[in-house]
Amino acid sequence: MGVLETVKNIGSDHAPVVPLTLFVAVLCLCLVIGHLLEENRWVNESITAIIIGGVTGTIILVCSKGKDSHILTFNEEVFFMYLLPPIIFNAGFQVKKKQFFHNFLTIMLFGVIGVFISALIITSGSQWLFTRMGFHGLSARDYIAIGAIFSSTDTVCTLQVLHQEETPLLYSLVFGEGVVNDATSVVLFNAVQKIDITRLNSKTALHVFGDFCYLFSTSTILGVTAGLLTAYILKTLYFGRHSSVRELAIMVLMAYLSYMLAELLELSGILTVFFCGVIMSHYAWHNVTDSSKITTRHVFSMMSFVAETAIFLYVGMDALDIEKWKITKLSLWKLVGTYSITVFLILLGRAAFVFPLSAISNYFNKCEDRSSSSSIITFKQQIIIWWAGLMRGAVSIALAFKQFTYSGVTRDPTHATMITLTTVVVLFTTVVFGFLTKPLIRCLLPLNQATNGASSNSGPKFTEEDITLPLLSMKESAATNVLRAKDSLSMLMERPVYTIHFFWRKFDDYYMRPIFGGPRHGNQPSGSGC
Repeated sequence: MGVLETVKNIGSDHAPVVPLTLFVAVLCLCLVIGHLLEENRWVNESITAIIIGGVTGTIILVCSKGKDSHILTFNEEVFFMYLLPPIIFNAGFQVKKKQFFHNFLTIMLFGVIGVFISALIITSGSQWLFTRMGFHGLSARDYIAIGAIFSSTDTVCTLQVLHQEETPLLYSLVFGEGVVNDATSVVLFNAVQKIDITRLNSKTALHVFGDFCYLFSTSTILGVTAGLLTAYILKTLYFGRHSSVRELAIMVLMAYLSYMLAELLELSGILTVFFCGVIMSHYAWHNVTDSSKITTRHVFSMMSFVAETAIFLYVGMDALDIEKWKITKLSLWKLVGTYSITVFLILLGRAAFVFPLSAISNYFNKCEDRSSSSSIITFKQQIIIWWAGLMRGAVSIALAFKQFTYSGVTRDPTHATMITLTTVVVLFTTVVFGFLTKPLIRCLLPLNQATNGASSNSGPKFTEEDITLPLLSMKESAATNVLRAKDSLSMLMERPVYTIHFFWRKFDDYYMRPIFGGPRHGNQPSGSGC
């Protein structure tokens, strides 16, 4: 009796339990091997999970005599409802907010405008080149969806090499763009599903852009509201006097509630839960006990890590899905051609916005602060930012399954080809580009250069008097307040980012923190990340 038959016989009474047990066992194996390869120059956690997934898929394929390579069936609903939220929430909760918001405009340039540029190039390029390769059957909506699918990046490989302390600017840009990029890609993908493809014109483009702005703004507001509400509850009720478990539970449940509400209201759950995480770490984290402060960071990181590993593990197994490979009708050379075209368009689309938008960002930063080069993106850093966004990951897989399958299954040859295409591109970019990430960064940014860059990267300096001084004071004369407003307006025109940051810190210290919690500027613990 074969191994697979034995597993099936054992699982006859516990059908869902056996494959789930095997999957968890393989996850544990990933953790052990990933730990052993921690110091390896070439391999990171993502690559380890994919390789182990591929090996596991091969074993299952042999045991099933070529019939199947999966332990579990991929379900995009499970991905979006259970695996993605902890990843995005942890990204917001762990972010260094000072660097993130100091470079917010540059991050938004890369994460929003960059996605539109990349999607446009990938959409137009695939529509023009796929048909010349003999690949037909895709609709206009499919091509636009392809642009959104392959514009979503996975920066995990690069972030595992970069360090916030050594390269704060670079880490902030790569990390921030990665999160905003995923959110923008999903919002754009969902907006594409609502448009009338038969009437593509300038009004349609404006309608898509309007829907995007609406989803982006409302989702952000919902996330901020959920984070502030959690902080206020924790500050006023003080759960910690009875049980620190309740503090952790209310933070986890409120974050997940914000995501579910966003999905229920057809908003972007990714954006909502990300900004909910940012606000919780800025206010709510200061309202819990010391033990909960340590626990929350480790628990959220663990949930995110397990979810990411599970996703890449499945990607490795899905590459050997024989059924999808049998359904596709393209020859081997045509398949290789479409894969190569897609990777080329990803490279081109990425370069088309990273270097021009970096130049624009540098221009405004120079105009704003001529005495400092801390926010200037050097050419080597631009190369790393370009490289960091070449890897494709879990969001691309999930969007492809959502567009081209029904509950993870498809019988259409064209759609099956797109699923295999997405899987191969994710595998190739993650493994090949991921292997080269560490050597590339070590070559472009030697350790001493990275350290020097960190020491020179200083943010705006505020005096204690500036921070504690209110925006407007009822105790002072109207003339004094008018003069202060004129000075503020002049500073805003000359140095907008610096000025916005300056006044936000004043507003935060004088109005927000007394209500929602947290120490004032200059008295914050290092773990707060503010």
